[in-house]
Amino acid sequence: MTLHADSADVRHQRRHLHHESDVVIVGAGILGCALAVALGRQGRSVLLLERSLKEPDRIVGELLQPGGVSALEKLGLRDCLEGIDAIPVNGYEVIYHGQGVEIPYPEFPNDPTRRRPQGRSFHHGRFIQKLREAAVRTPNVTVVETKVTDLVKNGWTGHILGVQSETNSKPDYYFGNLTVIADGYSSKFRKQYIKHQPVSRSKFWGLELIDAELPRPRHGHVVLGDNAPVLLYQIGTHETRALVDVPDNLPSASPKNGGVKAHLRNVVLPSLPKSIRPSFETALDKGALRSMPNSWLPPTTNKIPGMIILGDAMNMRHPLTGGGMTVAFNDVVLLSELLKPETVPDLGDTKLVLRQMSKFHWQRKHLTSVINILAQALYSLFAANDTQLRALQLGCFRYFQMGGQCIDGPVGLLAGIIRQPFVLFYHFFAVALYSIWILLRTSALVRLPLTLLDSAAVFWKACVVIFPYIFSEVRG
Repeated sequence: MTLHADSADVRHQRRHLHHESDVVIVGAGILGCALAVALGRQGRSVLLLERSLKEPDRIVGELLQPGGVSALEKLGLRDCLEGIDAIPVNGYEVIYHGQGVEIPYPEFPNDPTRRRPQGRSFHHGRFIQKLREAAVRTPNVTVVETKVTDLVKNGWTGHILGVQSETNSKPDYYFGNLTVIADGYSSKFRKQYIKHQPVSRSKFWGLELIDAELPRPRHGHVVLGDNAPVLLYQIGTHETRALVDVPDNLPSASPKNGGVKAHLRNVVLPSLPKSIRPSFETALDKGALRSMPNSWLPPTTNKIPGMIILGDAMNMRHPLTGGGMTVAFNDVVLLSELLKPETVPDLGDTKLVLRQMSKFHWQRKHLTSVINILAQALYSLFAANDTQLRALQLGCFRYFQMGGQCIDGPVGLLAGIIRQPFVLFYHFFAVALYSIWILLRTSALVRLPLTLLDSAAVFWKACVVIFPYIFSEVRG
């Protein structure tokens, strides 16, 4: 069925009575809602399916980088940030063993106003509800609360025809020329179609602090010390999110030592800025601890006829850098351009759609490869657990202290403002060489032979950290 073969009324009737559309989207989350709106505004008939339309309550997906805000504006969804008590974010404050350095967001390239961009932080659920409301208001989009249980496929060709679901405990079916799977990090369909599965070596344990005094308001805070990093950012007028990274099998968080709660109280609490400790301890006493796995999943080219997998179901990185939503909204901008009716009149033209998905895989890398690699590499440095990584961690902090391009470049990459993978490569190895310089400068002359060996080990560690993630991105 081509785009304009039927009137809007007929397509509305097809969605409601026959459950037929141009596109079936599974998951009314960040990506699913934005894509439904983008395609609906292009005139596509869209069915957006979601297991529960209640406001979600999550501890991640609460910080949108400036590159994500910009993509939201391109999609005409900027107003979804209004009325949810969202907090402007001007950059980061990195605190290394009690010493802080401000890292403001840099100016957008070629912006004549020379304005410093802002991100936004907020309660995840409130933002999701705003996106869902936008989807409901969009012509050509029907939002349905139903639990998708399986895919409907052509038994001869394997072509995906739609989905099977349960609505009010009764079997149901929804059909489309294209089925989009955007059911998040715990996707039930990923394993069938993507050979790589998420790898998680730590969890973020989250607390909601009330009236916390952040050292630098309107900034995300990364606290570094002898342990894995702690992330702090305000998500409302009175609420601040604390995310504590706890590596798997950490001795101080083991059951015999009192578990995660004892680790937070005995190890993490004393390492936090003094202004944060009272609200952190109060939240800890209330016991409202929740966790999310910190997963890595490299991107995969979509090659399934009739279906594409997007969002966290297809590609994840460590949430330390807050890049997930920025990736999702920019993916929607790119995909809606590649699949626009002028280019793909009929989404049932599988060969053309798959060609466009191949373009999508490679074109998105200008941004997503930067955010993916940076997230994983920064986490390796910030969660340093050996001598070489600690040397790189110190070098990274001292590099930030030099200011200028030493902060504008890295935070511009993190913010989704700079979309040049070579800039990431340059700054990462600049940090590695600066780490070696610090090592040579602070070592006694009599230790020079050993220091040279240590320097070689630091450089080798830097290569071991970044190159596997680079290789995973260049793979088709």
